Amino acid sequence: MKLKNFVKTLAWIFFSLLTAARGAYAQEVMQKAQQSEVPVAKESVGVDTYEKLLRDADSLIRSGKPAAAYNLLEPHEFKHSGKVRFDYLLGIAALDSGKPDLATLAFERVLTMDPDFTAARLDMARAYYQMGDLQRARTEFAAVLKLQSTDDARANIQKYLDSIDARKEGKQTSVSGYVEGGFGRDSNVNNSTSQSQIQIFDSTWTTATLDSTNIKAADNYYSMAAGGEINHGLNANWGLYAGGDLRKRGNNARKQFDTLELDARAGIMFETKSDRIRLGVLGGRYKLGGLHNSDTSGVKGEWRHVFSPGNQMNMFVQSAQYRYVDPIMQPNDFDQRVIGLGWMHVFADGRSSLSGSVHYGEEKDVSPIIKVDIPPHGFITANPSGGRNDGAKRFRGLRVGGQSAFNERTMLFARAGMQVGEYNKFNAYFQRQRNDRLYDLTMGVNRHWDKQWTLLPQLRYFKNDSNIVIYSYNRMDVSLTVRRDFR
Repeated sequence: MKLKNFVKTLAWIFFSLLTAARGAYAQEVMQKAQQSEVPVAKESVGVDTYEKLLRDADSLIRSGKPAAAYNLLEPHEFKHSGKVRFDYLLGIAALDSGKPDLATLAFERVLTMDPDFTAARLDMARAYYQMGDLQRARTEFAAVLKLQSTDDARANIQKYLDSIDARKEGKQTSVSGYVEGGFGRDSNVNNSTSQSQIQIFDSTWTTATLDSTNIKAADNYYSMAAGGEINHGLNANWGLYAGGDLRKRGNNARKQFDTLELDARAGIMFETKSDRIRLGVLGGRYKLGGLHNSDTSGVKGEWRHVFSPGNQMNMFVQSAQYRYVDPIMQPNDFDQRVIGLGWMHVFADGRSSLSGSVHYGEEKDVSPIIKVDIPPHGFITANPSGGRNDGAKRFRGLRVGGQSAFNERTMLFARAGMQVGEYNKFNAYFQRQRNDRLYDLTMGVNRHWDKQWTLLPQLRYFKNDSNIVIYSYNRMDVSLTVRRDFR
């Protein structure tokens, strides 16, 4: 398939996914509009069918079959979302069948229409408790406790509150992790140009032939990864965290481009009902072709603020040092500073979401190396002023994404991004100041066998447009991954 047609196809698929998610938003708006204007004639149509639906669902819940009740109600969510009785039964069915995240969305709609619906607020508290969001659960339980008049009800709520306090004061430690493995086909394992000859300036313009390792090469590969995180609560708000990830990718023929990445992080966190703040250190080691290539170290701060069950904001700042091991590569050492801001919106049906983010950063050219010893050629000038040939870099970018549930076990997703990079040195070899435009597109499906196992077919496409030919490339990566989560 020609590149032009391929890109058109990717764009069409991506647009279709986002249209599905946007359709969910339109439904949400329509529901709110319908709530304020319901003609009598319409209310009389299908009343018996609607009442039978609610009776059947209520009967299934009372007989201990909440999953069946959820499956009965969920297909009618678009039509009846915003109706208190329907949303309450849907929330109960979701909560009691192990879907507390979906239950919170239904209960949120109930409480929007009827803020004094005490039972819905109590069940909202139960949902937060099941999700492990203890701060919100405590807030909701405390609010309901004030409204209860019977001793039995108050005692039951107090048990939840005591349990939350015990978990908080007991310095609870939680552990999560994952392992995954897969295989794929990469059209450009070395992120290189497809041109074998380029023009460089050495007193005069000269044609140079690139080494085969610097020319675009395709290969099949396998991948493996594992990681985890430990969170330890110190009290109701403060805690510690530590985690790490190990990722391995091995090529079938191009072994010199095999990679091994090890990343670690640790720090302190602060949580309230709506906010989570984490501040910590990070470190990493990167191997290329089986050889130690580079190390990373730095600090990172993150802030997440939840405005409602359907809206949250994320912000991060990071400062890191990137250092190469090979003396030939050390002129490329740099320090990076980056800041980013993102937003995620989950639609009222809980089946679709959209997200977006922007970021800005700088890479400081820090190496003082002017000449590099390259045996048997001796010392060769790297850059008259030291550091990278292209110098320091400023970059800015944005990302958008969306996902939409095809059914209860299958989630379609798509993400796209663009980053602009501008360098501050005049590259003598190419007689220009480097500018890059990097585009990427990812599409895939998350197919859940159950809560722990996920099958992930995925397609990723990258294109870097640069005014210096050796940095221009395109790449397509198609893969299939199986993942097992532990919680």
